[in-house]
Amino acid sequence: MALDRPLRSVLYIPGSKPRALDKARGLPVDAVIFDLEDAVSLEEKESARATLADALAEGGYGPRLKIVRINGFDTEWGRDDAQAAKDMGADAILLPKVNSPADLDALAEITGDTPLWAMMETPLGMINAPAIAAHAKLQGMVMGTNDLAKELQTRFRPDRLPLQTGLGLCLLAAKAHGCAIVDGVYNAFKDEDGLKIECDQGRDMGFDGKTLIHPAQVDIANAAFSPSEDEIDLARRQITAFEEVEASGQGVAVVDGRIVENLHIVTARETLAKADAIAAMAKG
Repeated sequence: MALDRPLRSVLYIPGSKPRALDKARGLPVDAVIFDLEDAVSLEEKESARATLADALAEGGYGPRLKIVRINGFDTEWGRDDAQAAKDMGADAILLPKVNSPADLDALAEITGDTPLWAMMETPLGMINAPAIAAHAKLQGMVMGTNDLAKELQTRFRPDRLPLQTGLGLCLLAAKAHGCAIVDGVYNAFKDEDGLKIECDQGRDMGFDGKTLIHPAQVDIANAAFSPSEDEIDLARRQITAFEEVEASGQGVAVVDGRIVENLHIVTARETLAKADAIAAMAKG
């Protein structure tokens, strides 16, 4: 289930906090994960459903993708969350700690045709990533790098080397099956330099965007996962050169001393399409 839209910035918002839910309406994010899981205290698990349902019914989130993260089915709240989320009018429902397609099957029995997203945050989930990505109702994957690091018992490294196997497996699975995939959070929300490094790494790897824990992180993520002016200019020049050679029926297209082949044109057109989609979202 392909998702053809920008997902540069995906911000977690507690489903139990009316002020945060309201603030999200004015933030320049591409998607919001309305969280009923980790961001909600045990005492507020029940009431958060009604608080979130009221906010979504009120609307005002514009073109932002609206994703509701429920509690897992291994908790006392998961199934009731799923039933409530189905009726909230969200664009998708996000299930934590997906280990296999069977987890998504169980959710789909309740949520019907609503698109599903999967939190990829366990070793078993990494191993089963291809089968999870192939699920008929799956639209996207979210890397849960904090939980994955805990399960792997890794040490923190700025280069995230201990997580690379898991990140790579999920990326390959998502790309193979046409799913969206967004990178995990960066915990030090005041460390702009560190966030930029991690965003650039995720973008270079092929992620569609990054999950965020604070509005202060939005601008950096949006910039990192947007085509740069240089990339847009190169894409246009590649397309022009290639089309001119095609029209003449002779020669080889060359731009900046590099041969331009059909595969480069596919990428160039995707770059321009992404830039256009980002511009359209900015207009609301």
